[in-house]
Formats: sequence, structure tokens, C-alpha cells
Amino acid sequence: MSISELARSAHRDLDATRAPAPSAAQRTTPYADALERHARTVSTQLMVPGHGGTATGVSGRLADFFGERLLQLDIPMLVDDVDLGDNSPYDQALALAAEAWGARRTWFLTNGASQANRTVALALRGLGEGIVMQRSVHSSFIDGMLVADLVPSYVMPSIDHEHGVAHGITLAALADALERADASGVPLAAVYVVSPSYFGAAADLAALAELAHAHGVPFIVDGAWGPHFGFHDGLPASPIALGADLVISSTHKLAGSLTQSAMLHLADGPFADALEAQINRAMSMTASTSSSALLRASLDIARHALVNGREQIGASIEAANAFRDVVRADGRVGVLSDTFGRFDDIVDVDPLHIVLDVSVAGLSGHWVRQQLINRHALFFEMSTATSIVAIVGAGKVPDYAAVFHALIEVITSPEATLVRGETKVAFPTLPEPGALRRTARQAYFADSELVDASAAIGRVSADTLAAYPPGIPNVIPGEEITAETVAFLQAVAASPTGHVRGAIDPTVQRMRVLRDR
Repeated sequence: MSISELARSAHRDLDATRAPAPSAAQRTTPYADALERHARTVSTQLMVPGHGGTATGVSGRLADFFGERLLQLDIPMLVDDVDLGDNSPYDQALALAAEAWGARRTWFLTNGASQANRTVALALRGLGEGIVMQRSVHSSFIDGMLVADLVPSYVMPSIDHEHGVAHGITLAALADALERADASGVPLAAVYVVSPSYFGAAADLAALAELAHAHGVPFIVDGAWGPHFGFHDGLPASPIALGADLVISSTHKLAGSLTQSAMLHLADGPFADALEAQINRAMSMTASTSSSALLRASLDIARHALVNGREQIGASIEAANAFRDVVRADGRVGVLSDTFGRFDDIVDVDPLHIVLDVSVAGLSGHWVRQQLINRHALFFEMSTATSIVAIVGAGKVPDYAAVFHALIEVITSPEATLVRGETKVAFPTLPEPGALRRTARQAYFADSELVDASAAIGRVSADTLAAYPPGIPNVIPGEEITAETVAFLQAVAASPTGHVRGAIDPTVQRMRVLRDR
């Protein structure tokens, strides 16, 4: 089947990807309710945590800060009628989450989507040694790849060089990477992609999944930035509905649970049995034996809010779209997602990621974001050299009139006039990765030394280095350092808005390499 035929096939049944009407059980929060019952019935708690669930003694300040109710709800694992016993309230909460996201099984995570990434990497090693993966992955998956000793074949994402933004991957790019991986002879475990991007751009997951499955491997999606997808027709469809076999979901990001809580969803597909067994094994290595009841309860409540909050989510989408219309009509700031049509990998956009191009006003995104904080106590999620990014929780409607007023006040201020046009930066072209000469695990644990960057050319890196923007790992442990990569990293480091994560020094004048034997 050709690439175009795969794409058409994958999109035939997209109307069926929307979530069905919720069951009656979805109106309940079994785990959160169980915590409340426990807090009401237990008067003396002679067990961990040490605060004992009361405000007495040294816990007074803690109770003053958070409230005594939080201490009462903060209980350990393995408590009868909470998370212990057959079909416990915790088991019921997990089953409801799986139903809500259309999954066969869901795991609650209390160490964020980073835990999910490391878990998935360890699990995949049980299916094969190689992995075809998007180069612009989160660092936590690189960590997991290193520990699991996976051998990567990379797919480069589309890059907006003007704005320093990495998007997703195209079907053609994945097809090329799969051909290279097949030719290498390394048994392939899976395909791993990221969608949506930090900027809300969603890839063609249906077509990508079908291509991965045509090669006989599971399709894994880091959907950290789209935990709310599929819960309203105005949002992109859920990755599970589009054919993903595993989905990493950072529920706290836009779906309302507490920071550091996340979920991992397993689809009921042809790879489910093998994946479930491996995930269970890996989870025993990555999960805490003291998982927070508060974080778990927040996941249960967030699921309930998404399933039953269609009206609020719709209002959230409508208000965000109206805010973009106001920005467009004013014209002094651009809407970056209006340019996404230039990229073949982008097929949908999350309306709750609002990306404003302030370079239209001749200003740096970093400068505008800091001014909004200093002058208006208004915090945007992040900034780049050209843009500022707002992340709005599903079902939330900020005071967009106040946001717009503050934005215009900043970009028209006398201070803006003084710096206008001074921070425009043209970054060099993103270099291709060097040859993989060792696995990441081999290089990470090998004997290494610090050398001048010029002497590092041709040597094997012991570190992961990623230039921001666009945040793609330029070098990982085991890769050969090229002259083009050194020049790129140093150029980014020298720019007023650039940063190289993982560098020994901020100017990248020295690099850690494997010691020659």
C-alpha cells in the first residue's frame, strides 16, 4: 500500500473517533470518595505519613499552610476499602479512566508523564532492541532509552526555522525511517512519536499508526500535551481512537489534575497482551511504593470533570477562539497557528494552546513574557525568541479582555520602544545527527573526559545536548560529534535568547566525550 493510500485509509472512519456518551458510573469518583470516607472515620492514625493526619505538634505549620483536611486525605498505600481488596475504589477509578479514554487499561502515575516515558522505554525493550522515534522527544524518554539500552532510528520533525519551533513528523519521513530500521537488521520494538507539540500542533496519527502497524510494530504516542483530546468535538481526537497502542497522557497539563499526576493508556489492539505484560513489569521498577493519594484522587476527579464537563470545555474552546479573533483583528500581534498550514505534518490544532507571535511588534517573546509578569502579574506558559505561549486548561475561561489589555500595554509601552527590533535572531540551520557509534547506555557509563569543543569533533559524546530553540536533542550519548553540530550549538549559546540544555558550560566551549583507548 502506498503512503497516500495509507493516509486515505486511516481517515475513512474518523467520524467514529469521538467519545461515546458517558456511562452512569462516569458520574462517580470512587477513589476520591473512598479517601473522604476514610478521613471521616479514622480518628487516630499510627502509621505513615508522619504528620498523622492532624494539626497537632510539629504539623501545625503544615496544617496552617495547606489546611488540616489535606493532611487527613494524605494517606499511605494499601488501605482497606481505598486501594486494597478485590475491585477496590482505586481499581474502579482505573477502570473508569480506561473507559473514558477508550483504553483497555489505564495506569495512574504520580511521577508525571516522565515516569510514563521511562516505563514505556523499559517495557519496549522486552519486544525488541530497536526503536524508530521522533528526534524531538522529551528528555525523559531519552533517559528511558538509555536505561533500556534501546537502539534508536530517528525521524526528524518539521521545523519552523523562522520561529525556532519543532512540530511533528510526516508520513513520508516515518516511511523512510522504517525502511532504514528494517535494513539495519535490528529487531524493532515500536514506533514512538510526539503529538501534539508544545505549540498545540497535532500530527496525522491515524496514518502514522497504520504505517507502523503495516510494519508489524506497535505505535506509541507521547500525548502529554493533549490529555483532553477527544472530550469535545472542538478538540482533536484522542490518540487511542486514532490507532495508538500506548498513549502517555500528562493529565495535569490541561486536564485539571494536580501537578506531577499523569496517566498511561493501553489500547485494546493486536499488541495489547504483549505490551500489558511488559508495562506491568516495568511499572514495578518506576512506580513509587508511596504513591500520593492526593495525586491519585486528583486524577479520579479530573477524569470525572472531563467526561461530564462538555459544556464547560465548549465554553473554554469558544473563548480561546474568540481571543484569537480579537488578536487577529487588532493586528499588532500575530497568531502563530495561522501559519501551521505551511507544514505537511500538521493536520489539527489544539485551540487551548494559544501561541502569539510578538515578533510582529518587533519584540522578543522572552522580553514580552517577562514584562507581562513584572507589570501585570500575568504568567504565560513559555516564550521563544519570537512568541509567547498560553496554555488554558480544558473547561477554564480566563479574563481574556484583561490579558489583551495587558499585552497591548506592554508592546506599546515606552520600554518596548527602546528595545524594539533589538532581539531578532537568525539561528543557523539545524544539523543532522552524527553517526551512532555506541548505544546511549554504553556511552553513558563509559570512561569519559572533558575536551575543548574543537577537539570533540569526531569523538563520541557522553552527554545529551539540546539547543533551545527548538529543543531537539542535537547530540545524545553514543553519537559522533560533528563540526556542524559544534558550530550550531555555539551559535545558539551565543545568542541572546538561546540555551543549550546539558552543556558543561553555557558557551559550549568544552564537551564531555568518551575517552580514547
